Amino acid sequence: MLTSYKAVPPRNVMVGVGSALMDICLLESEYFLNTAGAEKGGMTLVESSQIPELLKKTGKKPVFVPGGSACNTTLGIGKLGGKARFIGKKGNDEWGSLFESGLRRHDVEPLLSSSSTPTGHVLSIITPDAQRSMLTFLGAAAEMDPSEITGALFKNAALVHLEGYMLFSKELMLSVLNAAKKSGAKISLDMASYTVVEKSRDFLQTIIRKYVDILIANEDEARVFTGQRDEEISCSVLSELADIAVVKMGSRGSMIGRRGNITRVAAMGGGALVVDTTGAGDLWASGFLFGLLQGFSIEKSGQLGSACGFEVCKVIGATIPEEGWLRIRKQL
Repeated sequence: MLTSYKAVPPRNVMVGVGSALMDICLLESEYFLNTAGAEKGGMTLVESSQIPELLKKTGKKPVFVPGGSACNTTLGIGKLGGKARFIGKKGNDEWGSLFESGLRRHDVEPLLSSSSTPTGHVLSIITPDAQRSMLTFLGAAAEMDPSEITGALFKNAALVHLEGYMLFSKELMLSVLNAAKKSGAKISLDMASYTVVEKSRDFLQTIIRKYVDILIANEDEARVFTGQRDEEISCSVLSELADIAVVKMGSRGSMIGRRGNITRVAAMGGGALVVDTTGAGDLWASGFLFGLLQGFSIEKSGQLGSACGFEVCKVIGATIPEEGWLRIRKQL
């Protein structure tokens, strides 16, 4: 039992902090991806005009769902039955209202500040190989100010989960990390994207050692950060920096390092029925972190993560339908 992570009332809330974004999921060709200027498998920041222009060039119908890495993970915690809260910033517009109502439908407490700037949105271009490449307009999400981060936001927090995209604002990231640590909560960080890691490697080294208890990366992020191509070596290196380190490898499963031990967890489904990988890593984190907060073993928490990651790959976007959640809950 991982008593150091198990949520015990009143400290039993998982708090996600990150960008409040609407996801625009579009199934398109490799050719469209190349002409869009997106980096395959990565995340590129764009101006607000670029996404509407690209949508005019496709004959495909996009799917709109609430998104953002930390938000996706928090929504999953809520659907699994955990007490969850999300902190972010939205615009005073229809997308902002849809985003907030989406949180409530997933039993997540919204703590959202507002701006006259439009709600941020992401065009996720999903190619036939089920890989997603993102063009992101942060909008109001980029205006979250360090002065808005107070200790009250983290009341009764057992775990505070952050997304690597916050590294684009070092002052904000440090403000959240300091407030979360002061609250007594454990801190988890998802590296989010290898492009983010490339731009923030030195700063990441500093904050992981000082603040982060649970570090989550995929194989590309781990490789860029550690300089190691072997995932087991990468996992071992990361586990020297944080109490628990995760390297997700998609259809090859995951590795979880803690105190010199590496636990291997198989992926579910064997790659079958994969439609879209959008949110797969985020929902994997939902299952894994929920398991830790329940006091499950590393292996069982990883298996729950695999179940959540597999179910979201069956649909377009990062929202698991209710029948998927029913299958996941049966494993609990």
